[in-house]
Amino acid sequence: MEKMTYRDAGVDIDAGNESVSMIKDCVRATYRPEVLGDLGGFGGLFALNTKDYKEPVLVSGTDGVGTKLRLAFLLNKHDTIGQDAVAMCVNDILVQGAEPLFFLDYLAVGKLEPAQVAEVVTGVARACKESGCALIGGETAEMAGFYPVGEYDIAGFSVGVAERSKLITSARVKAGDILLGLPSSGVHSNGYSLVRKIVFEHKGFKGNEFIEELGKSIGEELLTPTRLYPRICLPLIREFDIHGMVHITGGGFYENIPRALPENRGAEVDGAAWQMPPIFRLLQEWGNVDWAEMYRTFNMGIGMVLIAAPEEAERIVSHLHAQGEIVHRIGHVTEGAHAVVIKGGVFDV
Repeated sequence: MEKMTYRDAGVDIDAGNESVSMIKDCVRATYRPEVLGDLGGFGGLFALNTKDYKEPVLVSGTDGVGTKLRLAFLLNKHDTIGQDAVAMCVNDILVQGAEPLFFLDYLAVGKLEPAQVAEVVTGVARACKESGCALIGGETAEMAGFYPVGEYDIAGFSVGVAERSKLITSARVKAGDILLGLPSSGVHSNGYSLVRKIVFEHKGFKGNEFIEELGKSIGEELLTPTRLYPRICLPLIREFDIHGMVHITGGGFYENIPRALPENRGAEVDGAAWQMPPIFRLLQEWGNVDWAEMYRTFNMGIGMVLIAAPEEAERIVSHLHAQGEIVHRIGHVTEGAHAVVIKGGVFDV
């Protein structure tokens, strides 16, 4: 009987080693001074600097990219997916006032293709560096017979730190507080099951069709990576009195904004306060989707919301404008029902 190897069963250890060799430089480029050790350990080591904190609180978050991956497979483009994985985690812990410290990723593949893995992980590393957090470890699992060849799944988790007394919770949110919206980069990483149903099943697009209203192909638009907010928001958290923050992810406005509000507070959003990016109007038209469903599923052009008292909100707006950043006054906190009401814009049509 012929001798069998692990490679015969579909797992190539040499390819895994090649992948590590291809990504080591970009991973090391993310290291902060607190990182101990190097690639190859059984665990990532990070020496928390407690000198800058009286009561440091670790804040963690985990997420994946979801069915947006189908777009990457379709277009054979994998350099932005890593940023999506990082952004979905660091943006989540950011809203509680945490500075992202480090990130670990988990990449499961059907057949390990070193170039593809390197493309994905390079995107992870680039996003970590932009967010100021270190990529201190990860796992690449070759799961022969479980994922089709050429396909993979990616998830990760991030850990950040915040001063206990400066944690952002809903406790200080008051009626009359202003909602400030920071623009998204596009659809981000939520709602892609509906996106794919509209774009590929209903419209029959293949991915490379040029869309005049977008100025690019539909595939390029939909693979635009999720915006990273730490660089813009961490200085605001340190300098201003922010009562609450909201990462607009799955559940859109209706489910995410209430997460930052006390039980006896709601929010009123002015849908005319910002210009909706064309992709959302196209998705609505192509799929004949109710506008309420759109705002419940997508970010509609607003990826992060800051909540602050009126005077402080004006100071934040002035600061952001001076930095060349775009920010919109999109609504205010209300007394009463713990819910979001959207008025104006398409809701007045």
